Amino acid sequence: MSIQSNLNTIKATLPEHVTLVAVSKTKPVSDLMQAYEAGQRIFGENKIQEMTEKWEQMPKDIQWHMIGHVQSNKVKFMAPYVTLIHGVDSLKLLQEINKQAFKNNRTIDCLLQIYIAEEESKFGLDEKELNELLTSVEFKELKNIRILGLMGMATFTEDQNQIKKEFTHLKSIFNSIKNLKTENCSLNTISMGMSGDYQLAIECGSTMVRIGSSIFGGR
Repeated sequence: MSIQSNLNTIKATLPEHVTLVAVSKTKPVSDLMQAYEAGQRIFGENKIQEMTEKWEQMPKDIQWHMIGHVQSNKVKFMAPYVTLIHGVDSLKLLQEINKQAFKNNRTIDCLLQIYIAEEESKFGLDEKELNELLTSVEFKELKNIRILGLMGMATFTEDQNQIKKEFTHLKSIFNSIKNLKTENCSLNTISMGMSGDYQLAIECGSTMVRIGSSIFGGR
């Protein structure tokens, strides 16, 4: 199967309100261009250096999403162009993104990553930390970022009931904050679901799915 036909097959299964992020990490620009030529404009990368190299080489109407864990000292490299940063898990990181966005005279959209899995290796805020962050004075002072919603990654397991429980938990946390009204919040996005579980994620309320291997093949 070609990248183009894989992409068309997946798009046919997505409701209109769900955004597809094509996870292109480790894939060559030639593969991304095949997806681009098939109409895909949103790509997700997990390493800032690799994403920046691709941004420099590829058409400028692409939206680049940073979906990996972000190190504060590397934010400056993507600040001129990144469209959405998925994995923001601390006030300190938000403050750095805000600082670099200000230097580039732009507002950078972010998702707050929530820890929903039963795996030690995953990052994210818990519900208490999320509420503390969103109600803090320091957060309200950030004028060059905008929080669009939440992101979460389920446990890597075959147990569909557990995955469903974790996705439902993320949706309930989103529901608890969605009416928050601050100048730097516009809450409308729940980013959850990958190649193996995106249909279940959509059933549980996802509005953005991150799909890589089902489009580009295995790594």
